[in-house]
Amino acid sequence: MSRQAEFAVILKMNPMFADLGAEAIGRIAALCHTQQLGEGEVLFQKGDDGGALYGIRRGRIRIETGAADGTRLTLNFLGSGDLFGEVAVLDGEPRTADATATEPTELFVLRREDFLGFLEREPQVAIKLIGLLCQRIRWMSERMEESVLQPLPVRLARRLCALASDFGAEVHISQEQLGIFVGAARESVNRQLQQWRKDGVVDLQRGRILLLKMNTLAAVARGG
Repeated sequence: MSRQAEFAVILKMNPMFADLGAEAIGRIAALCHTQQLGEGEVLFQKGDDGGALYGIRRGRIRIETGAADGTRLTLNFLGSGDLFGEVAVLDGEPRTADATATEPTELFVLRREDFLGFLEREPQVAIKLIGLLCQRIRWMSERMEESVLQPLPVRLARRLCALASDFGAEVHISQEQLGIFVGAARESVNRQLQQWRKDGVVDLQRGRILLLKMNTLAAVARGG
C-alpha cells in the first residue's frame, strides 16, 4: 500500500473526514509527507507555531503540558491511526501542549497552507471540523468532572480502559505517568493498583500494566 493510501485509510477512520468520500480523501492524502521521530524526540513544544496536522503511521506520541513549578500533566497518549494538531493547524496560533514520541515513530504530515487551500475548495470539511472541536470541548469537560467529582478508582479505571481501547490489554505506562494522567500522587495510584493486583484484576511489571479483567475495570469505570 502506498504512503498516500495509508494516510487515506487513517483519514477515513477519523470523524473529521469519514463522510467526505474516497475522491476527496484521496486528494487530501496526496498532500501529505512523512516525518521520522526517535524515542524521546520532541515533535513540538507548547508555544511553537501550529503549522501542520499529524497522523501517526506507526509509534506513539504523548501529549503533555507543564506548570511553572515543573510538574507535568499528560493530556493524552496517541497511537497508530490517530490524528492530532487540528486546533493549531486551523487557527494558526501557537501549540497549546508538547508532543513527544515515546517510541520510534513515523508520522504523516499535512501542512497548514496545503490544508487551508483544500478547505477553501471543500467547505464541507470545515463543517466536520466544527463538530470535531465540539467533541473535544465535551471531552475536556468530562476530564474536569472526573478530577473534581470522581474517586480515584473510577478515574484510574477510566484511564486504563481508554488506554486499552487504543493499545490493547498491555499498557506501557509508568505509575508516575499514570498518576499525572489522573491527577493523583504516585503513591495513591500504587496502592490502588496493588489492591487490583491482589484481586487479579491487573498484573504489574516494570513500565507496563497488564489488564487481566477488563469487565471488572469497566464496571469500576462506570462507578459500579
